[in-house]
Amino acid sequence: MTLLYSEVEEELRASVRDLLADRCGAAAVLRRVESGAPYDMDLWKTLSREIGVAGLLVPEEYGGAGASAREVAVVLEELGRAAAPLPFLTSSVLATVALLRAGEGELIRELASGETTAALAVSLAASPYRPPRETVTVTGEGILDGEVRAVAGADVADVLLVPVGTALYRVRAADARIEVVPSLDLTRPVATVTFSGVFAGEAIGRFEARRVLGFGAGLLASEQLGVAEWCLSTTLAYIKERRQFARPVGSFQAIKHRMADLWLDVVRARAAARNAADLLATDSGTSDGQERARDRESAVAVAASWCSEVAVRVAEEGVQLHGGIGMTWEHPLHLYLKRAKSTEVALGTPGAHRDALATLADLPAPV
Repeated sequence: MTLLYSEVEEELRASVRDLLADRCGAAAVLRRVESGAPYDMDLWKTLSREIGVAGLLVPEEYGGAGASAREVAVVLEELGRAAAPLPFLTSSVLATVALLRAGEGELIRELASGETTAALAVSLAASPYRPPRETVTVTGEGILDGEVRAVAGADVADVLLVPVGTALYRVRAADARIEVVPSLDLTRPVATVTFSGVFAGEAIGRFEARRVLGFGAGLLASEQLGVAEWCLSTTLAYIKERRQFARPVGSFQAIKHRMADLWLDVVRARAAARNAADLLATDSGTSDGQERARDRESAVAVAASWCSEVAVRVAEEGVQLHGGIGMTWEHPLHLYLKRAKSTEVALGTPGAHRDALATLADLPAPV
């Protein structure tokens, strides 16, 4: 086991970072947010087809790259650093993992090629530690009725994967009513998805909620790490240039102490996120031993609880240390603060992950 980045991972990072720097700068993201259509689907096609990020988790037999969670984590770090409005987490992680667990090969091929984008019709706030609320019903003829709120990526998806109990159904997005609702994160809209007599046919497989959502939570920590790293480096650059009393603001001892604390938080977050990604990379999808599964779930809980709070803390400090400019719409810091705050409650709150960790470590809270 190593938490260091491999040569392949660094090459993947360089390719993704260069493309995002060229086509997904802060000014471009702000323009898209103001336009009301934040997702950059042209950029997504380039990333998914030319660099192949859409099929990283997909085995080679289905036309994917046959990579692991480690490579996916590197991509998520870079997307977090750019606050990129792309459906990678929703389509290439959550939906893809759900399909791999269900064993649906045809749609997996389409997702791996970048031809199709999918979304898992589960609330972004759903916790891995308890089954999602059942708000959709299915008849014996395979007709779906009901609605799911706060679904991320539904507005740009071609296919919706709808869990009903432990069964997973495939529905064309065009057959459902998708209404985007106001959300804190302007770069990742959420929508209310309504099914009214929608024909889904037979279930395509079994939906393993805890495994799928837990996998997503563990990798979301890498995106939160990227958000924190960008906020830290941007704030550091600013306090070196901003002068007060004929001195750089960063030369004051109080500011140095605050930055040192943030740096330590980010370093710890990197270790936690890398550990989770490394253990998720060994998840074979089969029963691989109770001890290994416990280690993996513990690593996910640690990374999800720690990285989510670190991202918020570093973003908040960044706004404070930027002074007045940090409070303006023109500066992109607010995008990162909103991304950090919204992902703090995505796929399980920090408290939920800590409760799960206490149970896994056999250290229940006092009664």
